[in-house]
Amino acid sequence: MDNANSRRFAPLVIERVLDLGGQLEALVRVSEPRYVRTSAYADLPAAVFARYPGIVRHRCDCGSARGIEAELRDTETPHLLEHVALELMVLDGAPRTLSGRTSWDFNRDGRGVFRVTLDYEDAELTFRQPELAQRALQQGLAAVNEFLGS
Repeated sequence: MDNANSRRFAPLVIERVLDLGGQLEALVRVSEPRYVRTSAYADLPAAVFARYPGIVRHRCDCGSARGIEAELRDTETPHLLEHVALELMVLDGAPRTLSGRTSWDFNRDGRGVFRVTLDYEDAELTFRQPELAQRALQQGLAAVNEFLGS
């Protein structure tokens, strides 16, 4: 079997990671429209909260007053990746004060491409670990793809 055909299909793929100085920005492609929203997977939020209970402590400045649990039940899957990666960073010793953002501009980046940005440096400059953010992105990607059933 050739290598291209033996690769596992992945709902989310990191196309590129840029170091923006204090932050990493990942271009994340959602492979098919059915993987765009968490609401398409009824069991997804419960599975995420069971594996990463600390996510319930996250704040989300997405403009919704629903709270993080309700937000992650109906949001973009790259936004879920952002919160999973942030929680993995905390579990690995990062301060909870670090934040992330998920944004998209389909005209600029193409349909289904999102930008997930993670801080790796705190405001006081007492914490700076870009390699931790990179590892959390990769581990978070694997976890979200697992949750989506790939």
